Amino acid sequence: MENKNLYRLDELSDYKIASNYSDVRGWKIVDADNHTIGTIDNLWVNKDMQRVVYLDVKVDKKLIEDSRNEVHNVIANDNGKEFIYKDGDSHIIIPIGSVSINKDTKIVMANSIGYDTFRSTNRYNRQNNFDRDYERRVMNSYYPENDPDSVYYSEDDSFYNRREFDHK
Repeated sequence: MENKNLYRLDELSDYKIASNYSDVRGWKIVDADNHTIGTIDNLWVNKDMQRVVYLDVKVDKKLIEDSRNEVHNVIANDNGKEFIYKDGDSHIIIPIGSVSINKDTKIVMANSIGYDTFRSTNRYNRQNNFDRDYERRVMNSYYPENDPDSVYYSEDDSFYNRREFDHK
């Protein structure tokens, strides 16, 4: 990853989730209409800013299957009749400020991002991580109305100084 200010929480042994926040890893994430998007696999932390900026989501199989219009690397399994996606491209990132967390139901809701948007958003391979270019593409997918001259195009941590990254 070009910007190594970002780390998965489980890579940082000295980091803990603050006691007033829920550890949402393993929780289900849904869109505003309650469609399942996937499961929260990890949290991406900006080490310099000392805060979580993204949820790392393992995308639900149904959402992947619903992505018929996308181009995927498919491999035939043994009987040749069925195609499965390479396991790799099954993760997306969601800015922490774009969700609300229900501690009672242990469900995270993406407030303003719909199922179709998640379906067409680029996924990444967990083995390869992602770079700032991927972050920009994802943010463009979620918030197409944003000004292209905004801080989304900065290379430094000011990229995260936006409401989409403010955890409520």
